[in-house]
Amino acid sequence: MNFADRLKEAALQKNSVVCVGLDPRLDQIPSFIVNKAVAEHGQTFTAVANAFLEFNKGIIDAVHDLVPCVKPQIAFYEEYGFQGIWAFEETCKYARGKGLLVIADAKRNDIGSTAEAYARAFIGKTDFFGEKLPVMDADAVTVTPYLGYDGIKPFVKVCKGEGKGVFVLVKTSNPSSGDLQDRVTRDEEIPVYELMGHFVESWGAEELGECGYSSVGAVVGATYPKELKRLREVMPNVIFLIPGYGAQGGGAEDVKDAFDEDGFGAIVVSARGVIFAYEKTGATKGGEDFGEAARDAVIKMNEDLNGVR
Repeated sequence: MNFADRLKEAALQKNSVVCVGLDPRLDQIPSFIVNKAVAEHGQTFTAVANAFLEFNKGIIDAVHDLVPCVKPQIAFYEEYGFQGIWAFEETCKYARGKGLLVIADAKRNDIGSTAEAYARAFIGKTDFFGEKLPVMDADAVTVTPYLGYDGIKPFVKVCKGEGKGVFVLVKTSNPSSGDLQDRVTRDEEIPVYELMGHFVESWGAEELGECGYSSVGAVVGATYPKELKRLREVMPNVIFLIPGYGAQGGGAEDVKDAFDEDGFGAIVVSARGVIFAYEKTGATKGGEDFGEAARDAVIKMNEDLNGVR
């Protein structure tokens, strides 16, 4: 089944376009989880990995019936070595087991056989002594387009064969994104982000699902609503993955132009505002009710976004 169709179906079932970012930070994990992991494994990377996984499971248990997808950012796991990667893989498996789609935020890019290996690792199947087995087994992965279509094509090929998706960075939410993305091209006299939008629309033109959207999506930040509105005109058949909501300053009004008449067309991400909501809600000192706080934050975010789409 086409990834775009799967994502829309999940969004309709949950009446939600929220994606929860699973970006664990050791100094913000509730103390009772960290203390338990250290008691069992000492002050080791293994303890960190187990703490991350237990925390992520708690978040997933709390929100899986409210949202269509989650987005673990692999950098927070990679910094703890192979133990962290283990936590990432197990988090993906657990989320999928709870019926969630998983978007691996890895921002990978390369060309040729290297890009093919990245694609197999995150959304495809890898060769294993004559068998083909999934590894990360995410439903979609984020990629950077700086190398051109040579760096995107291997991912698109896997998407087509496996029913998976890819989200290409187009207009990112960070403050300095305009240093390059807002530069005006000489020939077309349009911003680089708009030119990239045209590329993404064309790269996914043959991967449309029954819903009318492509399995090749775009990352477009909530912090640039004017640019987002223009990119929706440029990319009518592309699902937007929208970071920048909440902690980075973006709100529901900033993303309303991403949605179509059916209230679909985009998935809006919140990480810190959901998973660490317990820090701002007067939760217990040890954070035992972090899941309840995350659930309340998602309910409010759903209400906020459903009011504009």
